[in-house]
Amino acid sequence: MNLNKHPGKLFIISGPSGAGKGTIAKRILEETELEFSVSMTTRSPREGEIDGVHYYFVDEEAFLKNIEEDGFLEHAEVYGKRYGTPKGPILERLEKGTDVLLDIEMQGALQVKEKYPEGVFIFILPPSMAELRKRLTGRGTESPEAIEMRLSKTLSEIEYVDKYDYLVVNGVLEEAVNRVKAIIIAEHSKVTVTPEELIREYTKGEEK
Repeated sequence: MNLNKHPGKLFIISGPSGAGKGTIAKRILEETELEFSVSMTTRSPREGEIDGVHYYFVDEEAFLKNIEEDGFLEHAEVYGKRYGTPKGPILERLEKGTDVLLDIEMQGALQVKEKYPEGVFIFILPPSMAELRKRLTGRGTESPEAIEMRLSKTLSEIEYVDKYDYLVVNGVLEEAVNRVKAIIIAEHSKVTVTPEELIREYTKGEEK
Protein backbone atom coordinates (compact mmCIF):
# COMPACT_ATOMS: atom_id res chain seq x y z
CA MET A 1 0.00 0.00 0.00
CA ASN A 2 1.18 3.52 -0.80
CA LEU A 3 0.10 5.56 2.22
CA ASN A 4 0.93 8.78 0.39
CA LYS A 5 -1.20 8.02 -2.67
CA HIS A 6 -3.67 10.80 -3.37
CA PRO A 7 -5.85 11.97 -6.26
CA GLY A 8 -4.13 14.28 -8.72
CA LYS A 9 -3.53 17.87 -7.76
CA LEU A 10 -3.74 21.04 -9.84
CA PHE A 11 -0.69 23.27 -9.39
CA ILE A 12 -1.09 26.86 -10.58
CA ILE A 13 2.03 28.94 -11.18
CA SER A 14 1.61 32.66 -11.77
CA GLY A 15 3.21 35.99 -11.00
CA PRO A 16 4.32 39.27 -12.56
CA SER A 17 5.85 39.50 -16.02
CA GLY A 18 9.59 38.92 -15.74
CA ALA A 19 9.31 36.69 -12.68
CA GLY A 20 10.49 33.68 -14.67
CA LYS A 21 7.40 31.57 -14.10
CA GLY A 22 7.50 30.15 -17.63
CA THR A 23 11.08 28.97 -17.21
CA ILE A 24 10.26 27.39 -13.85
CA ALA A 25 7.19 25.68 -15.30
CA LYS A 26 9.26 24.26 -18.16
CA ARG A 27 11.78 22.79 -15.73
CA ILE A 28 9.07 21.30 -13.53
CA LEU A 29 7.48 19.58 -16.53
CA GLU A 30 10.87 18.20 -17.57
CA GLU A 31 11.87 16.96 -14.13
CA THR A 32 8.59 15.70 -12.61
CA GLU A 33 5.56 13.68 -13.68
CA LEU A 34 3.26 16.71 -13.83
CA GLU A 35 1.35 17.19 -17.08
CA PHE A 36 0.81 20.53 -18.75
CA SER A 37 -2.65 22.00 -19.18
CA VAL A 38 -3.29 22.80 -22.86
CA SER A 39 -5.19 26.04 -23.42
CA MET A 40 -7.88 26.77 -26.02
CA THR A 41 -7.62 29.76 -28.35
CA THR A 42 -9.34 31.38 -31.29
CA ARG A 43 -6.08 32.54 -32.87
CA SER A 44 -4.62 30.69 -35.84
CA PRO A 45 -1.83 28.13 -35.35
CA ARG A 46 1.69 29.41 -35.85
CA GLU A 47 4.25 27.46 -37.82
CA GLY A 48 5.09 24.21 -36.05
CA GLU A 49 2.18 24.38 -33.60
CA ILE A 50 0.04 21.23 -33.30
CA ASP A 51 -3.63 21.20 -32.35
CA GLY A 52 -4.13 19.50 -28.99
CA VAL A 53 -0.43 19.78 -28.12
CA HIS A 54 0.35 23.49 -28.03
CA TYR A 55 -3.26 24.72 -28.03
CA TYR A 56 -6.74 23.58 -28.88
CA PHE A 57 -7.44 25.77 -31.93
CA VAL A 58 -11.14 26.59 -32.34
CA ASP A 59 -13.30 29.22 -33.98
CA GLU A 60 -15.19 31.99 -32.16
CA GLU A 61 -18.45 30.05 -32.14
CA ALA A 62 -16.93 26.99 -30.47
CA PHE A 63 -15.17 29.13 -27.88
CA LEU A 64 -18.34 31.03 -26.97
CA LYS A 65 -20.21 27.73 -26.68
CA ASN A 66 -17.64 26.58 -24.13
CA ILE A 67 -18.23 29.76 -22.14
CA GLU A 68 -22.00 29.20 -22.18
CA GLU A 69 -21.55 25.61 -21.01
CA ASP A 70 -19.20 26.65 -18.20
CA GLY A 71 -16.43 24.70 -19.87
CA PHE A 72 -13.51 26.87 -18.73
CA LEU A 73 -11.68 27.25 -15.45
CA GLU A 74 -10.67 30.69 -16.72
CA HIS A 75 -10.77 32.65 -19.96
CA ALA A 76 -9.83 36.07 -21.29
CA GLU A 77 -9.58 38.11 -24.46
CA VAL A 78 -6.13 39.35 -25.48
CA TYR A 79 -5.65 41.60 -28.53
CA GLY A 80 -8.92 40.44 -30.05
CA LYS A 81 -8.22 36.72 -29.63
CA ARG A 82 -9.70 34.51 -26.93
CA TYR A 83 -7.76 32.20 -24.64
CA GLY A 84 -9.10 29.81 -22.03
CA THR A 85 -8.30 26.80 -19.85
CA PRO A 86 -10.70 23.92 -20.62
CA LYS A 87 -12.08 22.42 -17.44
CA GLY A 88 -12.98 18.91 -18.65
CA PRO A 89 -9.52 17.59 -19.62
CA ILE A 90 -8.01 18.84 -16.36
CA LEU A 91 -10.68 17.30 -14.13
CA GLU A 92 -10.41 13.98 -15.98
CA ARG A 93 -6.67 13.80 -15.36
CA LEU A 94 -7.03 14.81 -11.72
CA GLU A 95 -9.60 12.06 -11.16
CA LYS A 96 -7.15 9.53 -12.58
CA GLY A 97 -4.51 10.65 -10.07
CA THR A 98 -2.43 12.73 -12.48
CA ASP A 99 -0.97 16.04 -11.34
CA VAL A 100 -1.53 18.98 -13.71
CA LEU A 101 0.49 22.19 -14.02
CA LEU A 102 -1.11 25.45 -15.10
CA ASP A 103 1.12 28.43 -16.00
CA ILE A 104 -1.09 31.49 -16.37
CA GLU A 105 -1.32 35.20 -15.66
CA MET A 106 -2.60 36.35 -12.30
CA GLN A 107 -6.03 37.41 -13.58
CA GLY A 108 -6.59 33.87 -14.83
CA ALA A 109 -5.20 32.34 -11.64
CA LEU A 110 -7.73 34.22 -9.53
CA GLN A 111 -10.54 32.99 -11.81
CA VAL A 112 -9.30 29.42 -11.33
CA LYS A 113 -9.29 29.90 -7.55
CA GLU A 114 -12.98 30.80 -7.66
CA LYS A 115 -13.91 27.68 -9.63
CA TYR A 116 -11.35 25.24 -8.22
CA PRO A 117 -10.20 26.39 -4.76
CA GLU A 118 -8.67 22.95 -4.16
CA GLY A 119 -5.82 23.94 -6.47
CA VAL A 120 -2.34 24.70 -5.15
CA PHE A 121 -1.53 28.32 -5.99
CA ILE A 122 2.14 29.32 -6.23
CA PHE A 123 3.18 32.96 -6.59
CA ILE A 124 6.52 33.50 -8.35
CA LEU A 125 8.27 36.78 -7.60
CA PRO A 126 11.63 38.30 -8.63
CA PRO A 127 13.95 39.09 -5.68
CA SER A 128 13.53 42.86 -6.01
CA MET A 129 12.13 45.63 -8.19
CA ALA A 130 15.69 46.47 -9.21
CA GLU A 131 16.23 42.92 -10.47
CA LEU A 132 12.87 42.92 -12.25
CA ARG A 133 13.77 46.20 -13.98
CA LYS A 134 17.07 44.64 -15.04
CA ARG A 135 15.33 41.56 -16.48
CA LEU A 136 12.70 43.56 -18.37
CA THR A 137 15.32 45.96 -19.74
CA GLY A 138 17.56 43.04 -20.73
CA ARG A 139 14.85 41.60 -22.94
CA GLY A 140 15.21 44.60 -25.24
CA THR A 141 11.66 44.13 -26.49
CA GLU A 142 9.84 46.99 -24.76
CA SER A 143 10.09 50.75 -24.53
CA PRO A 144 11.06 52.46 -21.24
CA GLU A 145 7.45 53.57 -20.88
CA ALA A 146 6.17 50.01 -21.25
CA ILE A 147 8.69 48.78 -18.68
CA GLU A 148 7.54 51.41 -16.19
CA MET A 149 3.95 50.28 -16.72
CA ARG A 150 4.93 46.66 -16.04
CA LEU A 151 6.81 47.63 -12.88
CA SER A 152 3.81 49.58 -11.64
CA LYS A 153 1.55 46.64 -12.43
CA THR A 154 3.85 44.34 -10.46
CA LEU A 155 3.35 46.40 -7.31
CA SER A 156 -0.43 46.18 -7.70
CA GLU A 157 -0.23 42.42 -8.33
CA ILE A 158 1.80 41.84 -5.16
CA GLU A 159 -1.26 43.01 -3.22
CA TYR A 160 -2.93 39.70 -4.17
CA VAL A 161 -0.19 37.48 -2.77
CA ASP A 162 -2.40 36.47 0.17
CA LYS A 163 -4.70 34.72 -2.31
CA TYR A 164 -1.92 32.19 -2.92
CA ASP A 165 -0.78 29.19 -0.90
CA TYR A 166 2.96 29.59 -1.49
CA LEU A 167 5.45 32.32 -2.38
CA VAL A 168 8.64 31.43 -4.27
CA VAL A 169 11.24 34.14 -4.85
CA ASN A 170 13.08 33.46 -8.11
CA GLY A 171 16.53 34.87 -7.50
CA VAL A 172 18.54 31.77 -8.40
CA LEU A 173 16.62 29.60 -10.86
CA GLU A 174 17.86 26.27 -9.49
CA GLU A 175 16.76 27.19 -5.98
CA ALA A 176 13.34 28.36 -7.17
CA VAL A 177 12.78 25.12 -9.13
CA ASN A 178 13.76 23.06 -6.09
CA ARG A 179 11.34 25.02 -3.90
CA VAL A 180 8.48 24.33 -6.29
CA LYS A 181 9.42 20.63 -6.30
CA ALA A 182 9.39 20.67 -2.51
CA ILE A 183 5.91 22.18 -2.56
CA ILE A 184 4.71 19.36 -4.82
CA ILE A 185 6.16 16.73 -2.46
CA ALA A 186 4.71 18.46 0.60
CA GLU A 187 1.24 18.67 -0.94
CA HIS A 188 1.28 14.91 -1.53
CA SER A 189 2.38 14.29 2.05
CA LYS A 190 -0.62 16.02 3.63
CA VAL A 191 -2.86 13.97 5.89
CA THR A 192 -6.03 13.21 3.94
CA VAL A 193 -7.29 10.08 5.72
CA THR A 194 -8.98 9.45 9.05
CA PRO A 195 -7.18 7.45 11.76
CA GLU A 196 -9.67 4.60 11.21
CA GLU A 197 -8.94 4.47 7.47
CA LEU A 198 -5.21 4.55 8.08
CA ILE A 199 -5.33 1.75 10.67
CA ARG A 200 -7.49 -0.41 8.40
CA GLU A 201 -5.13 -0.02 5.45
CA TYR A 202 -1.98 -0.23 7.53
CA THR A 203 -2.94 -3.55 9.12
CA LYS A 204 -4.04 -5.30 5.94
CA GLY A 205 -2.41 -8.71 5.65
CA GLU A 206 -1.79 -9.08 9.38
CA GLU A 207 -2.71 -12.50 10.71
CA LYS A 208 -5.52 -12.55 13.24
